[in-house]
Amino acid sequence: MAEQIYFEDVNVGDAMPGLVKGPLQKLQFVMYAGASGDFNPLHNDDEFAMAVGMKNGVISQGMLVMGIVGQAITAWIPQKYLKKFGVRFAGMTQKNSTITVSGTVTDKRVEDGDNLITCDVIAQDENGDVKITGNFEAALPAKAKG
Repeated sequence: MAEQIYFEDVNVGDAMPGLVKGPLQKLQFVMYAGASGDFNPLHNDDEFAMAVGMKNGVISQGMLVMGIVGQAITAWIPQKYLKKFGVRFAGMTQKNSTITVSGTVTDKRVEDGDNLITCDVIAQDENGDVKITGNFEAALPAKAKG
């Protein structure tokens, strides 16, 4: 669970705490398929995946990797403060990949009474291959004056 964070604690250029997950296993892809309803055999059948050109077998669901990005964000910013979260899927994630999520604060402003921060995020595998790029916006509380 994220600790309390205040608007005054965050500055443009700050790095969000990173998160490393993996190596991702085929069992995670199968379990995610059950939870999401995404039973595409690319995610659970190595023979099928190899037959359609995936030389290392099954690949992760993109939404599973997005979930890892979301986990990194909410480990830093409590979910109740999130206003927007969007990503662009940039590459397939092979089984046994280790995903590292990082991010940087790109904007800090007060708008309509909200203390807003915007942060760019990226998820990469152990080779530096980008899997997801994206950003989020959060409205943070101010420290009590006194």
